[in-house]
Amino acid sequence: MPLSDKDVQKQIQHMMAFIDQEASEKAEEIEAKAEEEFNIEKGRLVQQQRLKIMEFYERKEKQVELQKKIQNSNLLNQARLKILKAREDNISGIIEEARGKLSSITKNQAQYKQILVGLIAQSLCQLVESEVVIQCRQQDVNLVKEALPQAVQIFKDICKKDARTVIDNENFLGPDVSGGVVVTFQKGKIKVENTLDSRLEMISRQMLPETRETLFGINENRKFFD
Repeated sequence: MPLSDKDVQKQIQHMMAFIDQEASEKAEEIEAKAEEEFNIEKGRLVQQQRLKIMEFYERKEKQVELQKKIQNSNLLNQARLKILKAREDNISGIIEEARGKLSSITKNQAQYKQILVGLIAQSLCQLVESEVVIQCRQQDVNLVKEALPQAVQIFKDICKKDARTVIDNENFLGPDVSGGVVVTFQKGKIKVENTLDSRLEMISRQMLPETRETLFGINENRKFFD
């Protein structure tokens, strides 16, 4: 039998309800999938940002650690430099103290005369010349004259050669010189400086490693001792 209008209307309503139901389920499915994808993407972005933040703070931590090492190294170097300067100042003070005592050597005329004998004889042996000029302090002229014969004799005995010595009575050693002599030849072109100050300077350089070891102990970082 043909469907009545009422039956047709019911079928249409039934189909529309079915379509609505399908559409609603599909929409819920799409929404659920979108929510799932959103949560996945959100989790991925959060993890990505977390990794970036962790990397950022790791870099910051490394930079802070590096700056700390650099700062510690700088402080250590500054401390070492201060220690080295204090040591050098200490050694310089000892040398200056020794230089200050040089003048006392010249006060004992007999002792100072023998020192002059040795200084002049050594200078003659270094130059090995037959005619030399001797410079000294003005107040030492007479003492140098007394020391010359013995010094020349020592030179003769060692070098088997005679020497004529002339004291320079015009150009005396300066007031800052503690004592000793300067022996020259060829009009001063070649000279041997044998003053008390120069001897002190030479000895202090030679004994510097020994002095440092005596004052501050053995340097553990030193590899060679020659």
